[in-house]
Amino acid sequence: MPNIVVLGSGMAGFGAAYRLHAEGIAPVMYDKNAYYGGHTASFKDGGFIFDQGPHISFTKDKRIQDLFADSVGQMYETMQVKLNNYWRGYWPQHPVQLHMHGLPEDVIVKVISDFVEERQAPERPIRNYADWLLASFGQAFAELFPMQYTRKYHLTTADNMSTDWLGPRIYRPSLEEVLRGAISPSSPTVHYITHFRYPKEGGFMPYLKKFVPLGKLRLNHELIAIDPRLRQLRFSNGALASYDALVSSLPLPELIRMIQGAPQDVRDAAERLACSTCVLVNLGINRADISTSHMTYIYDDDICFTRVCFPHMFSANNAPEGFGSVQAEVYFSDKYKPLTVAPEDLIEPVIRDLRRMGLLRNDDQIVFRNARLLRYANIIFDLNRADAVKTVHGYLDDIGIAYCGRYGDWGYMWTDESFKSGEQAAEKAAAAVAARAA
Repeated sequence: MPNIVVLGSGMAGFGAAYRLHAEGIAPVMYDKNAYYGGHTASFKDGGFIFDQGPHISFTKDKRIQDLFADSVGQMYETMQVKLNNYWRGYWPQHPVQLHMHGLPEDVIVKVISDFVEERQAPERPIRNYADWLLASFGQAFAELFPMQYTRKYHLTTADNMSTDWLGPRIYRPSLEEVLRGAISPSSPTVHYITHFRYPKEGGFMPYLKKFVPLGKLRLNHELIAIDPRLRQLRFSNGALASYDALVSSLPLPELIRMIQGAPQDVRDAAERLACSTCVLVNLGINRADISTSHMTYIYDDDICFTRVCFPHMFSANNAPEGFGSVQAEVYFSDKYKPLTVAPEDLIEPVIRDLRRMGLLRNDDQIVFRNARLLRYANIIFDLNRADAVKTVHGYLDDIGIAYCGRYGDWGYMWTDESFKSGEQAAEKAAAAVAARAA
C-alpha cells in the first residue's frame, strides 16, 4: 500500500482521506492540534457551542450534500438564510444594493444618480477591484458600502485587490432592481445563498464525523521540517516519518518555511502572500431574541468588529434553552493591520459596540465570554497574490507536494470547495506514486 501522508485534518484534509480511501489507501494524517477539524472544529464552552467562524453548508453539489447528510445520520437543519447590514444606525437587508429603502434620501438620490451616470459612461478597463466596483455601482455606492467593507474585512483598499475572488459573491443589479429596492420595503432578495444546512447537534464539526475513520489520525504532531529529497518529515516531539507522496492543507507560508532547500525566490514569494487574522469573541446571553438574522455585516469604522453571527439560530442545540449566543469577528493582518493586543482585550470593546448597535441591552446578562485567535482567517487577494502563488505552486509541483484547501490553494474557498480540493490533491498524489512505481 502506498504510504501517502496528509498534513492537516480540516475539511480539505478529510477530502483527501476520503478520496484515498476510495482507492484502498489509508493515509496517515498529522495535525499539530490536540483535536481534529482545523477551521471546521467546534468547541463547547459553558453549555454553548461555537464554531471557528460562521460555518454553514449551502453547496448545490448533490454528492457533497449527501456525504455531509450521511455523516450526521441525516440529522441536520435546513434553513432559509437571513442576512442584514448595519450602516450608520440603519439596518438594511442584504445585499444593500437591492434594499436601500429607509436609508437617508440624499444617499439614495446620489447612489442612483451615480449608478445611472456610470451605466451611460464609456466602458472602462478593469485593473482591480476598485475599478470593478465603480463600473458595477457608481462612485457613491462603491465608496459608501463595498469599499468601506473591504477596508474592514480584507484590511486593504479596493484598488490594491484583484477580482480573482469575486465569483457570485457580489450581485450586480439592474437599474430597475436598484429603483425597486429604493422605493419598496419588500423588494426581492437576490443572493448566492438562499438556504443552508447545519447539523442539529455538535456545531458544524459533525459533518466530518464520517471521514475520521478513513485515515490514521496522529494528533499533537507539530511539523517543523520537510526533506523533499529523502521524503521525510520531522516533528517537534522528535518523531520522524517518511512518505511516498505528500498532501498538504497547511498554509503556504508555513509550508515553504519548513521545506529544506527551498529556493530564496520561492521563500520570498511565500512571504508576500497576505491573509487576515481573526479574533472571534464568543458570548452567551440570557435571552434568545437578540436578532432576527443569522448574520450581520457591519460597515462603520467605529464598530470594532466586521461581522457578527448568532450560533443559536443555526441550531437550537448550540445554546441552553432560552439563551442566545453571539460571535463577533475582529480582523487584523500582519501585513496591513497587525494585532497588537491580547485577544481577550477585545471582549469588552465588542460588548460595548454590541450595546451601541442595540443588539445587547444594558440589562442583558452575559453568562459566558471568551476570545479565540484564528491565525489564518481569509486570504487577501491583493495585487501581489497571483504571481506569488504561481511561484510557490510551481515549486511544490516540482518537488511533488500536492496542496489543497483554502490555505494550500491560497484561495477563497467554501466548505464543499475545500473538500473537493482535498480530493483532487489526493488524486494527484496517488497518480504520482503510481507513475513512479511504473
